[in-house]
Amino acid sequence: MNAIRLELARSKEFPEGSASHGYVLQAPLTGDGHLDVEAWRRERELCTVRRFWGDQEDERGLLVHAAGRRWAFSYVPGDDADDEPIFRLDSHVFRPGEYLSITEHDGIERTFKVASVT
Repeated sequence: MNAIRLELARSKEFPEGSASHGYVLQAPLTGDGHLDVEAWRRERELCTVRRFWGDQEDERGLLVHAAGRRWAFSYVPGDDADDEPIFRLDSHVFRPGEYLSITEHDGIERTFKVASVT
């Protein structure tokens, strides 16, 4: 299992990005840095996410895979309304410096930079 830290990339709101806004994801990766879907299937309850957002209380949830090949962070089991879809998660490489997009609770798609993978 890998710990993947995602930090908010540069945006209009945060021109320098923000290390205080992001996610820490626990997920299995393949040797080349892609999500290991087979390992996720075997250990999905261990594939957790912690959303940290400035002074707000952290949110904790799971990495889920929904119908239509949609990956998301889910904070309330069985309630899709709180899901935060991740754009093309299954094709991303998790290496420091890489980027991915997440549509957050407010409906805004934001870009995050992979800060670390351990």
